[in-house]
Amino acid sequence: MTVIDEFTKVSLAIDVAGSIRSGRVIQVLSQLISVHGAPRHVRSDNGPEFVSRAILRWASNEGIELALIDPGRPWQNGVDESFNGKFRDECLSLEWFRNRVEAKVVIEQWRRHYNEVRPHSSLAYRTPNEFVQQRCSSVKSGVVLQQ
Repeated sequence: MTVIDEFTKVSLAIDVAGSIRSGRVIQVLSQLISVHGAPRHVRSDNGPEFVSRAILRWASNEGIELALIDPGRPWQNGVDESFNGKFRDECLSLEWFRNRVEAKVVIEQWRRHYNEVRPHSSLAYRTPNEFVQQRCSSVKSGVVLQQ
């Protein structure tokens, strides 16, 4: 499961598992909220792990809107689809994982590289972390950037 901030392009989490059920989705999202705060909405496909009663109840309790894309319309989730393509091309297709622990380590290293080293054309060739830092320093000085 990949979790991306649509605005900053920061990869917040990549959860590595054989299968991910709604309880695990809630656990990962709750942990991210405790660190980053709650988003206004969560966009996802219509997989059973994202449309379960548990997820709907959790999102309602957290005050988070769910923005489910229409079935068969991956372009409605373009940021995540783009990220998943890069993740597949730059990490998964190049690696042969012997076990899940190794996969978690290698994938986390790639995620950090994606956020800290790899420039993004959509962020004026800055890394997601540089973009966040520049935006925060602009907000602190009283200037709010609009896109």
